Amino acid sequence: MTGKPLNPRGTKYDKWTFPVFEMGVVGRARYEYTTGQALGRFLAGLKEGKILGTVCDKCGRVFVPPRMYCSYCFREVDRWIEVKDEGVVVTAVMSYIAADRSRLKEPVAVGVVKLDVPGYKFDDHFFPGLMHYLCGFSEDDVKSMRAFGARVKARWKPPEKRTGSITDIECFEAVRP
Repeated sequence: MTGKPLNPRGTKYDKWTFPVFEMGVVGRARYEYTTGQALGRFLAGLKEGKILGTVCDKCGRVFVPPRMYCSYCFREVDRWIEVKDEGVVVTAVMSYIAADRSRLKEPVAVGVVKLDVPGYKFDDHFFPGLMHYLCGFSEDDVKSMRAFGARVKARWKPPEKRTGSITDIECFEAVRP
Protein backbone atom coordinates (compact mmCIF):
# COMPACT_ATOMS: atom_id res chain seq x y z
CA MET A 1 0.00 0.00 0.00
CA THR A 2 1.39 3.35 -0.94
CA GLY A 3 0.41 6.86 0.03
CA LYS A 4 -1.30 8.02 3.17
CA PRO A 5 -3.19 5.50 5.29
CA LEU A 6 -6.98 5.50 5.07
CA ASN A 7 -9.43 5.86 7.94
CA PRO A 8 -12.40 3.45 8.22
CA ARG A 9 -14.45 5.62 5.83
CA GLY A 10 -11.77 5.20 3.16
CA THR A 11 -10.62 8.79 3.14
CA LYS A 12 -7.06 9.84 3.76
CA TYR A 13 -6.08 11.51 6.98
CA ASP A 14 -3.06 13.34 8.17
CA LYS A 15 -1.15 12.29 11.23
CA TRP A 16 -1.02 15.04 13.81
CA THR A 17 1.35 15.34 16.67
CA PHE A 18 0.27 17.08 19.80
CA PRO A 19 2.42 18.53 22.55
CA VAL A 20 2.57 16.46 25.70
CA PHE A 21 1.89 18.16 29.00
CA GLU A 22 2.74 16.64 32.31
CA MET A 23 1.33 17.89 35.54
CA GLY A 24 2.68 16.92 38.89
CA VAL A 25 0.14 17.09 41.65
CA VAL A 26 -3.26 18.51 40.82
CA GLY A 27 -4.62 20.62 43.61
CA ARG A 28 -8.12 20.53 44.95
CA ALA A 29 -10.57 21.24 42.17
CA ARG A 30 -14.07 22.52 42.81
CA TYR A 31 -16.81 22.32 40.24
CA GLU A 32 -20.18 23.92 39.90
CA TYR A 33 -22.57 22.02 37.73
CA THR A 34 -26.12 22.81 36.77
CA THR A 35 -28.13 19.65 37.14
CA GLY A 36 -30.93 20.45 34.75
CA GLN A 37 -34.50 19.30 35.15
CA ALA A 38 -33.98 15.53 34.99
CA LEU A 39 -30.93 15.18 37.21
CA GLY A 40 -32.23 17.81 39.64
CA ARG A 41 -35.45 15.92 40.23
CA PHE A 42 -33.52 12.63 40.44
CA LEU A 43 -31.25 14.04 43.15
CA ALA A 44 -34.22 15.52 45.04
CA GLY A 45 -35.77 12.06 44.95
CA LEU A 46 -32.64 10.51 46.43
CA LYS A 47 -32.86 12.99 49.32
CA GLU A 48 -36.38 11.65 49.96
CA GLY A 49 -35.17 8.06 49.74
CA LYS A 50 -36.64 7.45 46.28
CA ILE A 51 -35.04 6.41 43.01
CA LEU A 52 -36.82 8.20 40.16
CA GLY A 53 -36.71 7.51 36.47
CA THR A 54 -38.53 8.50 33.32
CA VAL A 55 -40.55 6.39 30.89
CA CYS A 56 -40.95 6.48 27.14
CA ASP A 57 -44.33 4.92 26.42
CA LYS A 58 -43.53 4.51 22.74
CA CYS A 59 -40.61 2.07 23.19
CA GLY A 60 -41.23 1.10 26.83
CA ARG A 61 -37.79 2.08 28.04
CA VAL A 62 -37.29 3.30 31.59
CA PHE A 63 -34.36 5.64 32.12
CA VAL A 64 -32.49 5.65 35.43
CA PRO A 65 -30.82 8.05 35.83
CA PRO A 66 -33.67 9.89 34.12
CA ARG A 67 -33.57 11.60 30.77
CA MET A 68 -35.97 14.15 29.38
CA TYR A 69 -35.76 12.75 25.85
CA CYS A 70 -35.82 9.18 24.60
CA SER A 71 -32.65 8.68 22.62
CA TYR A 72 -34.22 5.76 20.76
CA CYS A 73 -37.50 7.38 19.69
CA PHE A 74 -36.15 10.96 19.48
CA ARG A 75 -39.04 12.36 21.48
CA GLU A 76 -39.78 13.67 24.96
CA VAL A 77 -40.34 11.02 27.59
CA ASP A 78 -43.91 10.66 28.81
CA ARG A 79 -43.72 10.54 32.58
CA TRP A 80 -41.81 10.04 35.78
CA ILE A 81 -41.76 6.76 37.67
CA GLU A 82 -40.45 5.64 41.05
CA VAL A 83 -38.44 2.46 40.69
CA LYS A 84 -37.62 0.01 43.47
CA ASP A 85 -34.39 0.36 45.39
CA GLU A 86 -33.76 -3.32 44.76
CA GLY A 87 -32.32 -5.15 41.83
CA VAL A 88 -29.72 -7.54 40.51
CA VAL A 89 -25.96 -7.10 40.12
CA VAL A 90 -25.19 -7.22 36.41
CA THR A 91 -21.45 -6.70 36.64
CA ALA A 92 -18.91 -5.94 39.33
CA VAL A 93 -15.25 -5.09 39.77
CA MET A 94 -12.91 -4.47 42.68
CA SER A 95 -11.63 -0.91 42.79
CA TYR A 96 -8.61 0.55 44.55
CA ILE A 97 -9.70 4.08 43.70
CA ALA A 98 -12.01 6.11 45.96
CA ALA A 99 -14.66 8.52 44.70
CA ASP A 100 -12.20 11.39 45.28
CA ARG A 101 -9.65 9.55 43.13
CA SER A 102 -7.38 8.77 46.07
CA ARG A 103 -5.86 5.30 46.28
CA LEU A 104 -7.52 2.92 48.72
CA LYS A 105 -5.54 0.50 50.89
CA GLU A 106 -8.26 -2.11 50.59
CA PRO A 107 -10.32 -2.58 47.44
CA VAL A 108 -14.07 -2.01 47.38
CA ALA A 109 -16.62 -3.78 45.23
CA VAL A 110 -18.32 -1.60 42.64
CA GLY A 111 -21.06 -2.84 40.37
CA VAL A 112 -23.90 -2.05 38.03
CA VAL A 113 -27.31 -2.83 39.52
CA LYS A 114 -30.28 -3.49 37.25
CA LEU A 115 -33.16 -1.97 39.21
CA ASP A 116 -36.59 -3.56 39.51
CA VAL A 117 -39.49 -1.71 37.94
CA PRO A 118 -42.81 -3.45 38.56
CA GLY A 119 -44.72 -4.03 35.33
CA TYR A 120 -41.63 -3.77 33.11
CA LYS A 121 -39.18 -6.35 31.82
CA PHE A 122 -35.75 -5.57 30.48
CA ASP A 123 -33.07 -7.39 28.58
CA ASP A 124 -29.40 -7.49 29.51
CA HIS A 125 -28.45 -4.67 27.16
CA PHE A 126 -30.72 -1.84 28.16
CA PHE A 127 -32.18 -1.48 31.62
CA PRO A 128 -32.66 1.12 34.33
CA GLY A 129 -29.68 0.87 36.62
CA LEU A 130 -27.05 2.51 38.71
CA MET A 131 -23.35 1.99 39.20
CA HIS A 132 -22.60 2.02 42.89
CA TYR A 133 -20.67 0.45 45.75
CA LEU A 134 -21.62 -3.11 46.67
CA CYS A 135 -21.52 -3.88 50.41
CA GLY A 136 -20.79 -7.30 51.78
CA PHE A 137 -19.13 -8.69 48.68
CA SER A 138 -15.59 -9.99 49.02
CA GLU A 139 -12.88 -9.83 46.41
CA ASP A 140 -13.38 -13.56 45.92
CA ASP A 141 -17.14 -13.01 45.36
CA VAL A 142 -16.32 -10.61 42.54
CA LYS A 143 -13.41 -12.56 41.00
CA SER A 144 -15.36 -15.82 41.04
CA MET A 145 -18.41 -13.95 39.63
CA ARG A 146 -20.62 -15.11 42.54
CA ALA A 147 -21.63 -11.46 42.92
CA PHE A 148 -23.07 -11.45 39.41
CA GLY A 149 -26.81 -12.00 39.50
CA ALA A 150 -27.01 -11.41 43.28
CA ARG A 151 -30.15 -9.70 44.60
CA VAL A 152 -29.28 -6.41 46.27
CA LYS A 153 -31.09 -3.58 48.03
CA ALA A 154 -30.02 0.01 48.61
CA ARG A 155 -28.70 0.88 52.05
CA TRP A 156 -29.76 4.50 52.54
CA LYS A 157 -28.20 7.09 54.81
CA PRO A 158 -30.49 8.25 57.61
CA PRO A 159 -32.90 10.95 56.28
CA GLU A 160 -31.26 13.74 58.32
CA LYS A 161 -27.89 13.01 56.68
CA ARG A 162 -29.06 12.95 53.06
CA THR A 163 -27.97 15.81 50.83
CA GLY A 164 -29.54 15.05 47.47
CA SER A 165 -26.56 13.12 46.15
CA ILE A 166 -25.92 9.64 44.77
CA THR A 167 -24.05 9.09 48.04
CA ASP A 168 -27.39 9.26 49.87
CA ILE A 169 -27.32 5.59 48.98
CA GLU A 170 -24.37 4.24 50.95
CA CYS A 171 -24.22 1.08 48.88
CA PHE A 172 -26.26 -1.81 47.57
CA GLU A 173 -26.07 -4.78 49.90
CA ALA A 174 -26.92 -8.40 49.27
CA VAL A 175 -30.44 -9.53 50.11
CA ARG A 176 -29.99 -12.80 51.91
CA PRO A 177 -32.93 -15.22 51.93
